[in-house]
Amino acid sequence: MPCPFCSVPGERVIIESELALAFFDGYPVSPGHMLVIPKRHIPSFFDLTDDEHSEIRELLIQSKERVELEYSPDGWNIGVNDGPAAGQTVGHLHFHLIPRYFGDREDPRGGIRWIFPDKADYWSQR
Repeated sequence: MPCPFCSVPGERVIIESELALAFFDGYPVSPGHMLVIPKRHIPSFFDLTDDEHSEIRELLIQSKERVELEYSPDGWNIGVNDGPAAGQTVGHLHFHLIPRYFGDREDPRGGIRWIFPDKADYWSQR
């Protein structure tokens, strides 16, 4: 099966640089959810070159600015699922830029720790 991120249609691309691009997630978890990817097909964050890392960082910042203008989020989750054991389903490295909004979750404390619900709440007496 061909990689869906190696052939993102041009009309979906919101921001592009020489080595990376950003577009809205096709299955967003919140309004304004974007993906930032290297153009080169690599599976892992640890395979990035210094130049790719720099451009992805810049595109994350530009994407944040774009989403702020359009959606006015209250916070952010930035995540990478690196490897099948971490939940990666597309073997092309991609960064999730997920806008968060007050009230989108009753108690957002713990953020990404909720991938293991029994370990997420470390602040209350149990």
